[in-house]
Amino acid sequence: TNYNTLKETIKELGLNTVCEEAQCPNIGECWNGGTGTIMLLGDTCTRGCKFCAVKTSSKPAPADPFEPFKTAEALSKWNISYVVLTSVDRDDMIDGGAQHFATTVQLIKQKIPNMLVECLVSDFAGNLDSVKTLAISGLDVYAHNVETVKRLQRYVRDHRASYEQSLQALKHAKLFNPKLFTKTSLMLGLGETDDEVIQAMIDMRENNVDVLTLGQYMRPTDHHLAVVEYVQPSKFDWFK
Repeated sequence: TNYNTLKETIKELGLNTVCEEAQCPNIGECWNGGTGTIMLLGDTCTRGCKFCAVKTSSKPAPADPFEPFKTAEALSKWNISYVVLTSVDRDDMIDGGAQHFATTVQLIKQKIPNMLVECLVSDFAGNLDSVKTLAISGLDVYAHNVETVKRLQRYVRDHRASYEQSLQALKHAKLFNPKLFTKTSLMLGLGETDDEVIQAMIDMRENNVDVLTLGQYMRPTDHHLAVVEYVQPSKFDWFK
């Protein structure tokens, strides 16, 4: 299966995936469906969001300078047409890892020109130069997750993240490269109200975000935020 092929190549080349590190329950569905995911910049995050099971440290190991080359090599072996490059937050790096991402995108496009590349990135601590570096690198989709509605930000995300900072990153990515698709995501089931979700949708459109995905929050371990509500499929249809 695609799942087994991806897993073997990732292990062989010493790469990471957020699917494995964050213990995502949907890993098989995505990997078998023609979408690959690779987590750049190591497996240790400088932030500690309360919904995420990725390891954290204020001083993670340095980024592997050969990782962009390894990533392009891995993708050339996979039978996929779409890749999502994501990463931990790297507040310890001056540009948040933006150039590392940009180099990876450029090498992928050189090796596999028809590959569609989505980069799901941090807010780069509000550094718009970093946003620009990635936005003009040749990627197809610039993604950054707002994660939750405005009221719940401080309870769900690390204190260095904010609703406004996330929206600004998405807005400027589009300004730097109008051809980009911009994308974000909200987790539901954390105690948000319908009106708050609708307001978030309005805020995203006002900042020219093209794509919004909604997903049910699933608690990765007992040490993370509890699920307040399991949202019915009919409610997702209603939001749509």
